[in-house]
Amino acid sequence: MSLSIVTNVQSLKVQQNLTAATNTLNTAIERMTTGYKINSAKDDAAGYSIASQMEAKLSSYDVAANNAQIGLDMLTTTEENYSLIVDHLQRIRDLTEQAANGTYSDDSRAAIEAEIASRLAEIDRVAGSAEYNGMLLMDGSINDDINIQVGIDGSANSKVTLGATLFESATAQDLLGSDNTTFAGACTAADTAADQLSLLDAAIDNISTRVTNLGASQNRLESAIDSINVTTENLTSSLSTVKDADIAEESTRYLQAQILQSAATTLLSTANQTPAVALELI
Repeated sequence: MSLSIVTNVQSLKVQQNLTAATNTLNTAIERMTTGYKINSAKDDAAGYSIASQMEAKLSSYDVAANNAQIGLDMLTTTEENYSLIVDHLQRIRDLTEQAANGTYSDDSRAAIEAEIASRLAEIDRVAGSAEYNGMLLMDGSINDDINIQVGIDGSANSKVTLGATLFESATAQDLLGSDNTTFAGACTAADTAADQLSLLDAAIDNISTRVTNLGASQNRLESAIDSINVTTENLTSSLSTVKDADIAEESTRYLQAQILQSAATTLLSTANQTPAVALELI
């Protein structure tokens, strides 16, 4: 190769190699510090697009899972309030069965009637105050079906519908068919107490049917959550394959680039002396 004091070809080649080694080093550092092999579209345009779509879906599935859990919590709240009402109805039934026995005095019957009236009032209070996120669950005010969005699109498969019948009124009068005062009096009257037992049994069975329907809807929402979790797990694995950096590979590339950068720096100093050697010939 000829010696020139105008163009230092060797220096230019070394500079190119130094730049390449530095770029490789910087890329390896970026990937190891972020954990991703795709940090911008320039790294892999197609991969960047695919990863962005996957990340958008994962975010949507997170929202869907939260929606399903909120719906599940709503049903659980309703079920637990029904449990309170059943406890009161069962106690009223026990008291009514006692009153059906002819051995109780008028004072005892008055005490029984007072407790029955108190528990009927408490049933009304529970039914009127049970709420979730501002929605009253047991006063009959929910007249339309509730759609729980458990998917990421607008199709029917992305929704679980909670029928309005799950949230029917559970006041004492709606369950027992008469106002509280009349019912409490009938429960403690010697000649009508026994007849009230069948009404109480029917009310308890009614709530049992409602709770069974709640359970079926809870199962659907739990199934939706399980399905979302499976989909999310697989999608996360795919995203990792597309986007995550192989740290072992990147560390090897980093060390290789570091050595090349060091060598190029040393050789650049040597190459830059070539014109000086040419000058010695003048």
